[in-house]
Amino acid sequence: MYRRVMHTTKLKIQIALLAILSLALLPTIAAAHGGEEHVIGTVTKVSDTSVTVKTTAGKAVEVSFDAKTTYTRAKQPIQKADIKVGDRIVIHAVEVNEKLVAHTVEIGSATAAKQAVKH
Repeated sequence: MYRRVMHTTKLKIQIALLAILSLALLPTIAAAHGGEEHVIGTVTKVSDTSVTVKTTAGKAVEVSFDAKTTYTRAKQPIQKADIKVGDRIVIHAVEVNEKLVAHTVEIGSATAAKQAVKH
């Protein structure tokens, strides 16, 4: 019986230490992207200056482009003009003057889009 109490006490201490460690690391994980917001979804509108994305939560979010924005598809550089309505997209953006401005724009590969249509 004494061994069972000791084992239970050790387990509780280990769980408490793990919880404390997790909470201590949370700010580090949150700061990993330097305060960037992620916009993930499907392109519903594209212009020369911005893109509108219907997020996975069903919300429409407009994200602006600037001269520093980079664009990729399957890790290969593309041009802004290559973004089309219906593309799956992941944007890493920062808030500037209460507007989201894209730092990076990643378009889903054509293969992934075709597989999604098949299912």
